[in-house]
Amino acid sequence: LEAMENKKKVRIHVVEDDGPAREAMRDLLIASGYLVDTSENGRVAVEAISEHPPDLVVTDLDMPELGGIGLIEEMKVRDFRLPVIVLTAHTDLSTAVRAMRAGADDYLTKPLDFDALELAVERALESRALRSEVENFRRHHREHGAEGLSGLVGTSPAMQRVYRVARQVAPSRATVLVTGESGTGKGELARAIHNLSPRKAYPFVSVHCAALAETLLESELFGHEKGAFTGADKRRAGRFEQANGGTLFLDEVGEISLPTQVKLLTVLQERKFQRVGGNETIQVDVRIVAATNRNLVDDVKSGRFREDLFYRLNVIHIDLPPLRLRAGDVVVLAEYFLEKYMTENHKPLRGLTDRAKAKIRTHLWPGNVRALENAIERAVVLTEGDWVDADDLPFEQSLTPVLEGLHIPGSTMAEVEKYVLLKTLEAVDGSTARAAEMLDIGVRTVQYRLNEYGIGRNKTAPPSKG
Repeated sequence: LEAMENKKKVRIHVVEDDGPAREAMRDLLIASGYLVDTSENGRVAVEAISEHPPDLVVTDLDMPELGGIGLIEEMKVRDFRLPVIVLTAHTDLSTAVRAMRAGADDYLTKPLDFDALELAVERALESRALRSEVENFRRHHREHGAEGLSGLVGTSPAMQRVYRVARQVAPSRATVLVTGESGTGKGELARAIHNLSPRKAYPFVSVHCAALAETLLESELFGHEKGAFTGADKRRAGRFEQANGGTLFLDEVGEISLPTQVKLLTVLQERKFQRVGGNETIQVDVRIVAATNRNLVDDVKSGRFREDLFYRLNVIHIDLPPLRLRAGDVVVLAEYFLEKYMTENHKPLRGLTDRAKAKIRTHLWPGNVRALENAIERAVVLTEGDWVDADDLPFEQSLTPVLEGLHIPGSTMAEVEKYVLLKTLEAVDGSTARAAEMLDIGVRTVQYRLNEYGIGRNKTAPPSKG
């Protein structure tokens, strides 16, 4: 019923010089639930379309006065951005290529198969809806989203708060600590802050602290002199020197050993250091953005991370929400990555099917944005049809009982509790405090349940000094 109601709102303009064929198509499309206008050639159609714009045009290729390709070109001149299905009696491939190059979305050969026409109409309308959705997203993204924040996509309230703080802090010299689970986009946020800052003309230098042994990390950060250790056959500038004037991004800063933490603290305090094996004091002007997926508050309490360094890093704190708490962004992100990898792989697909969107929407995404991007890239490469369907996505649905309802009777109290908690968190953009208030339970209870479900969040806030 819903599909029929939607069809009643769709207007199709049929352009065909053969009267009986034109009327047959009109009757078929009306019977299928569409509103239909007709014209006998392209010249008449242009004027009719100007007065009553349709959602789709079905046109014959060869007509007197103005044929199908001429009609498409005239529509471009008048900026009529409508999907077009071309009908042709020619069966050679060159005709199809000519029509598609002119701007047709699809073509069908005569004699016309009415089932094929109806299917082509549905495909063209779905493609138009997808393009409209992407354009609306881009416009909303420019007006309210991450304009200027390169690499960040999403218009959810949780991400709006991230964008607002990022824009506020970018012009300053303040050190920024970005927290969040792996794959949430901490590196992209760090680069965006740099690009929005007065330092954007200077280097953005990144160091993955967890990927280097303690001895190598010290040399990587501060550089070394020739002969400082075995294999040091020449002087090497460290990342602090390379980033002078710009931004140094310390990824996974929570993995730095205590001895290196002491040296890092000294640099943050004095803005100067010595290379490994050297005596020369080097002064630098570097803005620090650090990131971690660890709970540094707990690490400070356990003695694993220095409290004084924590306070030096945690001048401005930005917490990136996990993807499962950004329900409104998931499909938007998927379509963003779909367009990106279609372009990179020169593979024009029509988009995501409704089944694919449902599967994406109901997945927990433990790997967050990075996992979603990988899944879409793989789907683009391996999909053989025109659309990415649910079966093309390499993961199992995992949130169906949470996002699409429970079976009552048939669900346990634990499942009901999980459903209520996660739906409430989704409604309040992941705020455990607001969720606790709405559910009339303690914040600690919410956090305990999330950890129990294996989806707890690492929040970093200043530890108590008492």
